[in-house]
Amino acid sequence: MSSRCYDLIVIGAGIIGTSCADAAAAEGLRVAIVEPGPIGGGSTAAAMGHLVAMDDDPAELALTRYSLHEWELFASLPEAEFSRCGTLWVARNEAEARVIPARIARLGAAKVEAHAIDTQNLYELEPALAPGLYGGLLVPREAVVYPPRMALYLAQRAQSNGATLYAGRSASKLGHAAGTDQVLLDDGTQLSGPTLVATGCALPTLLPQLPMRARKGHLLITERYPGVLHHQLLELGYADSAHGDADSSVAFNVQPRPTGQILIGSSREFSATDSAVSPAMVRRMLERAFDFMPSLRQLQALRTWTGFRPTTPDGRPYLGAVPGQNKLWVAAGHEGLGVTTALGSARLMLDLLLGRTPAIDPAPYAPSRVIA
Repeated sequence: MSSRCYDLIVIGAGIIGTSCADAAAAEGLRVAIVEPGPIGGGSTAAAMGHLVAMDDDPAELALTRYSLHEWELFASLPEAEFSRCGTLWVARNEAEARVIPARIARLGAAKVEAHAIDTQNLYELEPALAPGLYGGLLVPREAVVYPPRMALYLAQRAQSNGATLYAGRSASKLGHAAGTDQVLLDDGTQLSGPTLVATGCALPTLLPQLPMRARKGHLLITERYPGVLHHQLLELGYADSAHGDADSSVAFNVQPRPTGQILIGSSREFSATDSAVSPAMVRRMLERAFDFMPSLRQLQALRTWTGFRPTTPDGRPYLGAVPGQNKLWVAAGHEGLGVTTALGSARLMLDLLLGRTPAIDPAPYAPSRVIA
């Protein structure tokens, strides 16, 4: 059987895979994109689309900050639906507010603008917040985007630069023969060339040696209510939910969409394996949101849906070469930061693929860290 040869075969067309394909095609590489479903239709379609610098872990901060710089190139792109609403982290009490100076220092060291907000300013910025909150942390230049549309744009731009899309096809087998890596598709098509697996939660199907857990989440979007919400709002304890290992958790996270709608999150579940909406989990998530913003109770919900976040054992994504494999690479496991870190992950991967020195240290994300 003859093989179609490429400089890079990207398996998976979510926001991570399309970012990698776009970056590679822009540098003149012959790129193939393999995707069995809609572009951006998996975890990407269930992402809130926030672009935030997360400072809980130095490696996480390095990657998010690097990627946020890349996102600035798309600030005026209509397809991105880029909205610089800023992020306002809300403190419920004095104890939570005590972490704010340290966070400002960490963000400042990474050249991310951030300001402490006292109680008066908090309610000037967001009058609809519940009374009795203590203050917060404002990161004014952060933004939100619409992930599925952005993934589609990146895939289309990659194709305009010569990439080939194998739509409706899945990779059934990875192999190595005649000195080259090979990918066998489900229709019998054989592709050859260096391969990048960016399949998110489905990663174990092709790379079972890399542990991955799917973490279910719910989202709800309202009808249009312009002016009700001005910033993306998160509780300062959000990281406890995002990085915790509890079987289920919820956290306050709401954002204004450019349409005037309000997107409400967030929930996380490890044990739930079906995609059905859980009324009990939605109720729990909403009650958390109502605690911080009671006026949300009066709004009309338009749609609720679910998705699965790909989660690695240590919470950091896999970005780099697969140990023991020839020219086999992986970019997956970004959990809830896939959109924020997509463009930075793509730049990092392309530098590694081409033997260049990356702008940030790739060691914290190396897949070899989980393989004994």
